[in-house]
Amino acid sequence: MIKIVGLGPGAKEALTLGTLEVLKNASKIYLRTEKHPTVAYLESCKIEFETYDNIYDQSESFDEVYNSIARDLIDKQRKFDDIVYAVPGHPLVAEKSVTILLKLCEENAIKTEIVTAVSFVDAVMESLKIDPIEGIKIIDAFDIKSQVLDKRVGTIITQVYDKFIASEVKLALMEYYKDDTEIYFVRAAGVKGMESIRKIPLFELDRQEDIDYLTSLYVPKDLDGIKDFYDLLEIMGKLRSENGCPWDKEQTHESLKKYLIEESYEVLEAIDDKDEDKITEELGDVLLQIVFHAQIGEEEGFFNINDVIRGVCNKMIARHPHVFGTTNADTSEEVLVNWDKIKKVEQGLNSYTDELKHVPKNLPALMRAEKVQKKAAKVGFDWHKVECALDKVLEEYYEVKNVYKGKNRAKILEEIGDLIFASVNVARFLDIDPEFALNYTIEKFIKRFAYIEESGKSKGVNMENMTLDQMDKLWEEAKNK
Repeated sequence: MIKIVGLGPGAKEALTLGTLEVLKNASKIYLRTEKHPTVAYLESCKIEFETYDNIYDQSESFDEVYNSIARDLIDKQRKFDDIVYAVPGHPLVAEKSVTILLKLCEENAIKTEIVTAVSFVDAVMESLKIDPIEGIKIIDAFDIKSQVLDKRVGTIITQVYDKFIASEVKLALMEYYKDDTEIYFVRAAGVKGMESIRKIPLFELDRQEDIDYLTSLYVPKDLDGIKDFYDLLEIMGKLRSENGCPWDKEQTHESLKKYLIEESYEVLEAIDDKDEDKITEELGDVLLQIVFHAQIGEEEGFFNINDVIRGVCNKMIARHPHVFGTTNADTSEEVLVNWDKIKKVEQGLNSYTDELKHVPKNLPALMRAEKVQKKAAKVGFDWHKVECALDKVLEEYYEVKNVYKGKNRAKILEEIGDLIFASVNVARFLDIDPEFALNYTIEKFIKRFAYIEESGKSKGVNMENMTLDQMDKLWEEAKNK
């Protein structure tokens, strides 16, 4: 059997009678580390033990340390039958070596017994006068980057061993909390003569001179602090509530369609402007639209924001088997091929025509035309070279020329559409985004138009009083500039 005991937070008064009895009657005792205030008391009681401190120097990571300790304890149990493993604090609170050991014992049918102890969390709560009923989150400093921080509960961060780890913790916290958020620096909680608790701003965390293996942190809950995703959900819920905003309460999925499109285009404009602040703002506006639709879905009983997030998470995992599964994809081209195959299965697309029909009708027409052409090209329905596509543009031009004077508006519309569609084909062959190309030309047109107007004003002539010949002359000047 392996008895696993906790040495408490560091004060000898915190040792339980059960732990002392086990330690005094055991012949083989192994401590994870001797770097703990209680160890001196054990030595004064003539309790003999071995420690695993040497493994820390031999290993490259703490995970390697804990796994090595656990495996060695299994070997020791097989050799000596009954052994004791002692760890700081409580065996089941922020003690990864115990977690690994318990799993190995289960796999090897080795009996274990946990002897209760006072944890460092108890000491921290007592020293800071914290009531855990208000909510406490406990995080291992080494695992902080994978944790979800929450201002709604107090957070205890353990094992802030040195300044390097403190710096890593600071950076992780500053991604969520404000730089000057007040936190508690806690060293040797509950150990008389050694305990030090002080309030410091977050940005000063790694500047503390007494950081060591007894250091923990406490970040109080702060409902009035930074805003996060859940605040946005709460705000939207309030806007749609009985006492909320009249305009927001009137909106539906249909009425909001145009805003989602508008906000998306404003993001694109911000990206083109390379304005980071504007990108941040506009992405927030797009996120607001998503939350708005999710709130309406929840009110109608069909879906909520969790369904939205769950759906996209499952989709990303399913469509990236080369990352989350066993499929190989070493290039972007291979990724796109796999993506299309998975997408066909997900969306029940049973024919090539189904794929063309699945291109959203609400896309800008140039973009939709390009996507449809690309999908058709995948099965070989395409020109062999760009010259053929150019000839098709010429053909469609003459067809427009043959009908534009007639009265059949439907035919004119059809032929104009064919001409534009053929032009998109040429752009695709030349690897030019037709949407970008047209917008580029629009911008160019506006600049040249502005030149005509400004040139006229400089000569005291308004545009409406210019002749077409005068405008054409200025247009050519603008081109040459």
